[in-house]
Amino acid sequence: MAAPEVRVQSPQARETRELLPQVRLKHWGRWVVGGLIIASLLALVWGAAEGNIDYAAIPGYLLHPVVRAGLINTIILAVVSMAAAIVVGVIIALMRVSHNPVANAFAVFYVWLFRGLPLLVQILLWYNLALVFPKLVFGIPGTDLSLFSADTNDVMTAFFAAFLGLALSQGGYMAEVVRAGLKSVDPGQIEAAQSIGQTPMQRTFRIVLPQAMPVIIPPTGNNFIDLLKSTSLASVIGFLELVKASNNISSFNLQVMETLIASAIWYMVLVTVASVGQRYLEKAFDKRGRKRGIPAKRPATSRSLSSTIFSPPFVRTKK
Repeated sequence: MAAPEVRVQSPQARETRELLPQVRLKHWGRWVVGGLIIASLLALVWGAAEGNIDYAAIPGYLLHPVVRAGLINTIILAVVSMAAAIVVGVIIALMRVSHNPVANAFAVFYVWLFRGLPLLVQILLWYNLALVFPKLVFGIPGTDLSLFSADTNDVMTAFFAAFLGLALSQGGYMAEVVRAGLKSVDPGQIEAAQSIGQTPMQRTFRIVLPQAMPVIIPPTGNNFIDLLKSTSLASVIGFLELVKASNNISSFNLQVMETLIASAIWYMVLVTVASVGQRYLEKAFDKRGRKRGIPAKRPATSRSLSSTIFSPPFVRTKK
């Protein structure tokens, strides 16, 4: 039987072999979509330039005394409302994960109520509280002893009504954010901390919070940015913030768009600063977690964390 013939191709033959031509793909769809976006932006800029707006007056409104006062009030209202919302959210979250049925039911009702009502309605309800309670009296029931008594209109100012509306509404959202952060912690690590004799307070600040903060911070930053913009709703009750400041100025000179654009610029500046701060805060906690050797997150088991994380008076600790 004859051996099969083996053909060996020389290097010269391989070099002279013709290669298939390379055809570059033409992404016509990308060019069409990109062209439409650019054309739309140019049309928007051209329309804004041709509009009846005095753009030269806008820089002067940015540093107007009324606008500056509204800017300061906006920052103060946003910061104090967010601080109160965080405190309320932590308390409601602890009640939400507790074994006490009354506390748990109250937490569920609170989140349902304040997340369900529109924020503007809440602000108006607090501002008009004197229609229901003309006087605010705090004392011992059944006696004439009064610890505090005042007219509701004197207490429920525009700032305080806006503060209550923003803080209590945002507290409902923060309660769910904090609860999600607590449930993201692996119960096994908490049990390990218990085994070495750590107290509930030590477990909270050394085990739970360092691992829960990377989960809590991003939505908290988003909630603060949303609350920062929601302060504009306080203008309906006469509180001097950015929108109210622009309305006060435009009511005299009728430059409505110019003053509103100045307020919009300040809102964008505040949101940008808050976004940058949130970014650095996230990096700081991530770096801190890596230094402590905190492991990656994994879904928590179905076991309730309330009995191992916190032991408030209404929580029954399992042994």
